[in-house]
Amino acid sequence: MDNSKIQEILEQQVISVAKAYEDKLDEEISALDRLDEDDLEALRERRLHQMKKMAEKRSRWLALGHGEYSEIPVEKEFFSIVKASDRVVCHFYRENWPCKVVDKHLSLLAKQHIETRFVKINAEKSPFLAEKLKIVVLPTLALIKNAKVDDYVVGFNELGGKDDFTTEELEERIARAQVIFFEGESSFKGSKSGTQTRSVRQGTEYSSDSE
Repeated sequence: MDNSKIQEILEQQVISVAKAYEDKLDEEISALDRLDEDDLEALRERRLHQMKKMAEKRSRWLALGHGEYSEIPVEKEFFSIVKASDRVVCHFYRENWPCKVVDKHLSLLAKQHIETRFVKINAEKSPFLAEKLKIVVLPTLALIKNAKVDDYVVGFNELGGKDDFTTEELEERIARAQVIFFEGESSFKGSKSGTQTRSVRQGTEYSSDSE
């Protein structure tokens, strides 16, 4: 088949797609034209109701501490937090470099995703909880839905094995567990942690004193 024939076929395909899109758009415009005043009022009422419900949810989330990345001071508070919020990201940490990297990203994500509660708890000071949830490697993120741990992000293996992963990469990983709402392009696209890149050795237990 010569080039001119191929070009003709491609042009026909483009025209066909454009026509289908145009027909769909015309159909949607016609549907809007057919709406009477009562229909438009019903649409406005529905939209206002949706906006009111979202505002109520937002107020409730903020009252529960969403929008901030906070520390759980004692183990027993963990249970009340995960019962109060439908979606929780809990960072089990110790005072070392990898955990500080995670802190930086979670602080940003907490502000961006107020639908989810972002918290941290010191694993060394929470032996009962660490044992119950089988927390061994730090940092570990417990991804919690409806008061149950649904998934874990353990160390940095899923994030490239180094600490120069972006906030967007962590956001997308958490979103795969459906613990945050994530549609379209992230506002963190291309952002770096801004820290010196270090290879992070996987398998460091939380009882270790190494960084």
